[in-house]
Amino acid sequence: MALKDPKYDKPIQLRKTRRPKQLAVINQAGCTGCMVCIDFCPPDCILVVPGPDPENPTVHKLVEVDLTLCIGCTLCAKYCPWETISMLEFNEAYNKAEEWTIRTVLGEIVEPVPTTAGAPARRAAHAEAE
Repeated sequence: MALKDPKYDKPIQLRKTRRPKQLAVINQAGCTGCMVCIDFCPPDCILVVPGPDPENPTVHKLVEVDLTLCIGCTLCAKYCPWETISMLEFNEAYNKAEEWTIRTVLGEIVEPVPTTAGAPARRAAHAEAE
């Protein structure tokens, strides 16, 4: 069943998106968790990763790019005050992300901060800061 535009009663044409030429990858060795990049990210693809201590997850928290949502706009890299965000070619980004993220450093998977259903990750990050 095709989706219909209620205004024109025609099937909605889904836009095919192109794969971005470059993706943002955060080198978490230099990330301070300031979350400036989150404010500039149009698709809200930057998530907060809690710190390694489960008793105090806000200490040493970092941010991480969801590469499946990144559109390659470069805004996060441009405004990162610590210059830890690199724009890399699509395939290279997936390779470097494994090397540069806290998930590899800790040797275990650290889940991003959970958000409420339908709420973007940005909301969770700001709610945590308040």
